[in-house]
Amino acid sequence: QVQLVESGGGSVQAGGSLKLSCAASGYIGSNCGMGWYRQAPGKGLEWVGAINNLGTSTYYPDSVKGRVTVSRDNAKNTLYLQMNSLRTEDTAVYYCATLAKPMMAVVRSVPPREADLSYRGQGTQVTVSS
Repeated sequence: QVQLVESGGGSVQAGGSLKLSCAASGYIGSNCGMGWYRQAPGKGLEWVGAINNLGTSTYYPDSVKGRVTVSRDNAKNTLYLQMNSLRTEDTAVYYCATLAKPMMAVVRSVPPREADLSYRGQGTQVTVSS
């Protein structure tokens, strides 16, 4: 059984930066891709970024491309999300997940499908104020 715990959320002013972490208990290593998605108040799930099992390929939707970076440290079983130039529309609860299929097969589904996410964290709140 794998548990994912997100941290690093908080409140920041527009234009600021935050770095989220997702620590996995239970070994993941390089066995599967991982991703971040979010849910803003009153809206559906939205991809923020994903990374393949080896950390050699990433995916970003246009809404965040150029402003966020997904990385992973397989030795530490930890996934990261560096967010820069934050906007008020980035306010949401951010979740990390392990991917049940290869990364590109999973992120093709918009919005994210729960069936494609083998394990999910509880989420961390990010609030961006103007």
